[in-house]
Amino acid sequence: MVRPPDAAVRPSMLYLASQSPRRRQLLEQIGIRFAVVEVEVPEHRAPDEPPADYVSRVAREKALAGLRALAHVPDALVLGADTEVVLDDEVFGKPAEAAQAHAMLARLGGRTHQVLSAVWCLDHRREEQAFSLTEVQFAPLAENRIAAYVASGEWQGKAGAYAIQGRAAAFVAHLSGSYSGVMGLPLFETVELLRRFDAA
Repeated sequence: MVRPPDAAVRPSMLYLASQSPRRRQLLEQIGIRFAVVEVEVPEHRAPDEPPADYVSRVAREKALAGLRALAHVPDALVLGADTEVVLDDEVFGKPAEAAQAHAMLARLGGRTHQVLSAVWCLDHRREEQAFSLTEVQFAPLAENRIAAYVASGEWQGKAGAYAIQGRAAAFVAHLSGSYSGVMGLPLFETVELLRRFDAA
């Protein structure tokens, strides 16, 4: 479903292929004008697929799905992104239930994990990507802290079962990389990518 832009915005604008409210907020934060094209893309890692390749593939597939939905817009520029949490080469996706969220956080506690964010920008003539890798160190997490966080419900719909911009900020002992990338859209890399298309 394409959500039309404001009537005052020219039709050849940027479209964000995402259902994530956080990505929308991040683009708005830096003053990027965009419309939203909602897409449904399966997020299943292939056997032996490296985590970075998986994240990049899903981000590109989102952008391609958005571009297909905008086939009637010749000047459409589509941005697709994906973010995943990785520990010991295992991709921690979005937990389906509270028990799974609890198990993820228990494994992340006291460890340093990676957050991979891939961003693809496509139009009907070309495509380019940007990539962000962030190291996030969690403090040791006692069972009662994990249980309280899971009870808050904040883990729902979040890769790795946490939202760094929410209560889980208290878990982070150290971060090296892109804070906005952990939220779901690395802003520096995204702006540099959009500049290649004269869109920022």
